[in-house]
Amino acid sequence: MQQTATNATISELRDRIQHLEGGPVRTRKMLPFGVPAIDGVLPGGGLAYGALHEVAGGGTGTVDGAAAALFVAGIAARTRGKIVWCLTRPDLFFPALAQAGLQANRVVFVESDKEEDVLANMQEALGYGGLGAVVGEIVRLPMTASRRLQLAAEKTGTIGLAVRRWRRQSEANDFGQPTASTTRWRVSVLPSEELPVPGVGRPRWLLELMRSRAGECAEFAVGACDDKGRIHLSAGSAHGSHSSSRSLAAG
Repeated sequence: MQQTATNATISELRDRIQHLEGGPVRTRKMLPFGVPAIDGVLPGGGLAYGALHEVAGGGTGTVDGAAAALFVAGIAARTRGKIVWCLTRPDLFFPALAQAGLQANRVVFVESDKEEDVLANMQEALGYGGLGAVVGEIVRLPMTASRRLQLAAEKTGTIGLAVRRWRRQSEANDFGQPTASTTRWRVSVLPSEELPVPGVGRPRWLLELMRSRAGECAEFAVGACDDKGRIHLSAGSAHGSHSSSRSLAAG
């Protein structure tokens, strides 16, 4: 365990040194959102493959994390290959995942009794390779565990997606603790888009990029994932860094 954590730290330090010295930096394959305003603040123009990304719910969805799970489902839907989804609570609503573009026949669900097993299963799946993405629903993400997941993702080029789901509101404070994740996101539900006629419009989210390694933080009002896993920027959406927009939790 110690050796794995040390290797991940050394790898990150080498990348930083190469960047500071102007040397060649390892290029990574990216998964763009297809929204220029969002891709423009992400180094490389999208979510990095071979990396771990954290997502949590915000506002009234902090504990259940429904919007966060749908956001992750949309990301996974836009990858190629099978998706491994590790969890302890089998309460996912399959039709909602399909509406976000993720069909049930692409997903292999791995259920565990303990959260430690979820982390172990995520690491095993990330190290397997050849998968579209590996998703894990977890309460806590210790630094050592996150480094191991990050290192496993780097070796195979698979996207790792950690959905932070808490049992109670007080546990959400753990989201402010540092991890080795490449990006950290928070997804909160906004009023749905207005329609010119009576009815329910497309769901909307406040999407907060709270941490981006070698990038800036920002926030966006977006339309929720469609049946292809794509989001779009809502009218009047603004984004900016922590210094120019409302304060976000430290990442």
